[in-house]
Amino acid sequence: MDQQDVRGILERVQSGACSIEQAVLELKMEPFRDMGFAKIDRHRGLRQGAAEVIYGAGKTPEQIRDIAASMRADGEKAVLITRMSPDAAQLVGQSLPLQYHEMGRVGLVGDMPASTGAGKIVVATGGTSDMPVAEEAALTAQVLGNEVIRLYDVGVAGLHRTLSHLEEIMSARVIVAIAGMEGALASVIGGLADCPVIAVPTSVGYGAAFGGLAALLSMLNSCASGVSVVNIDNGFGAGYLASMINHLPA
Repeated sequence: MDQQDVRGILERVQSGACSIEQAVLELKMEPFRDMGFAKIDRHRGLRQGAAEVIYGAGKTPEQIRDIAASMRADGEKAVLITRMSPDAAQLVGQSLPLQYHEMGRVGLVGDMPASTGAGKIVVATGGTSDMPVAEEAALTAQVLGNEVIRLYDVGVAGLHRTLSHLEEIMSARVIVAIAGMEGALASVIGGLADCPVIAVPTSVGYGAAFGGLAALLSMLNSCASGVSVVNIDNGFGAGYLASMINHLPA
């Protein structure tokens, strides 16, 4: 159940199509479904505006399938699954309408929703190697109802590549800047854009990059204003936050 569902119940009461007693009954549905191995938060969409997301890493393919099936049975039209393995996708796809995006390890059970955001979200990467994290961010934002523009391999090693996309950068409502190595892309974009920039450090880089720690520290110390930082390789967190910003009143 999400905010739109509750609004629909109240509108039916107002129009006389639903009694108060029936509305109370629908609203009293258990706030979570206990499956033994998982407790599915059925009121997440009502509280936060977006349904619960399935984190696939560490779960068996069968667990992912059963959780997604339960969410679909409760009326979720689009179930997002992150960090999903090809093996899990193969099993889930046998019984549910799954779209699997291997690059970002993202699965979508159901249909991609239409865009409802106020503007456009730009997802930019320093290099091609950052694309798995970028696709996780971009697909998360799309499933949450946003129009996404992808700018891949526009890192500062060839600054002219970044500058060739000034129109997209300056017209975005939110930008997700994803980079490994020294993580400089976020600062460059932060100095060009007038919108919030969400920086995502990736684990791409040689030894002294320390698995993304160097990029993380660089982004945290950015001299550009308006740059926030999420955890290493956390494309999902960046895409989710970008969606929240893009759905604020314009």
